[in-house]
Amino acid sequence: MREAAFVRQNKEKWIAFEKAITLGRNTNPDELANGYIQLTNDLAYAQTYYAESKTLLYLNELAAQAHQKIYKNKKENRNRIVDFWRTEFPLFFKQYHPTLAIAFIIFAVASAIGALSALNDPTFVRLILGDAYVNETLNNIANGDPAAIYKGGSEIGSFLGITINNIRVAFLAFSFGVITSIGTAYILFSNGVMLGAFITFFYTKGVFFEANKQIWLHGTIEISVIIIAGCAGLIMGNSILFPKTYSRRVSFMKGAKDGLKVVVSTIPFFILAGFIEGFITRYTNMPNWLAILIIGASLFLIVFYYLIYPITLNKKYERQLHSSAGKP
Repeated sequence: MREAAFVRQNKEKWIAFEKAITLGRNTNPDELANGYIQLTNDLAYAQTYYAESKTLLYLNELAAQAHQKIYKNKKENRNRIVDFWRTEFPLFFKQYHPTLAIAFIIFAVASAIGALSALNDPTFVRLILGDAYVNETLNNIANGDPAAIYKGGSEIGSFLGITINNIRVAFLAFSFGVITSIGTAYILFSNGVMLGAFITFFYTKGVFFEANKQIWLHGTIEISVIIIAGCAGLIMGNSILFPKTYSRRVSFMKGAKDGLKVVVSTIPFFILAGFIEGFITRYTNMPNWLAILIIGASLFLIVFYYLIYPITLNKKYERQLHSSAGKP
């Protein structure tokens, strides 16, 4: 779309929003927040297609004013936490779907490399996973229970330990973005290689299905959310490498804030993954249909919340905006 057409299409909406934040003492704070979300979408579009234009400068200024008005002066809603996961985060996250795709590709390529390495070099798995872990797993396979390692420890102890470790990995993937996207890419790559080698190890021992049936009970959410945490790190890292129209400092602050928001969104999912691993994965004799049902439900939950729901919610708000704009 040409810049002139973009301005003509959105000018009235921007002017109305500017009046609202300048004169709107009686304006509903939630309406201001909704308008701000639409404004940031327009700003992201302008940053992509109209860099260094007057339109971009105007939208940057307006967004800064709106942020000051809404987030520094607005009284917090009692349901702020619920609203974050239900509305604020999904609306915000859609803009980072391309970054999520990059994180997924890095992880998938690394997993393929790990799998190929394990197939061609029997010692590679020991190098990646360690002798103690491999020897214990070999004993479990010999005893007919390849996933018996998940039975160790108490249920509550396992749940807490696993959840804390998973959250640690997520924040590690995010924090490495401080050294640009290369740092986060390294964390994604190393975890991907580990997963590929781990899964292939069971394949070479002839227990691929039996092991994966248990691993992916918790692994579906756990691995998915590590990739999403990697997306958060890439957001912060990219803000350093590609500041666009912002100064590098301002771009970094914005990227760090956006990335942290993504990491915070993963915490309930890591808790859920830890619960499954601590209380459910240990039951290695569960029926195949039940395991497949849990894995399928976990995958749907992740895909829905991080992909489908943000798209549908943004479309809903866009329809509401167009409907409001069409009113006299």
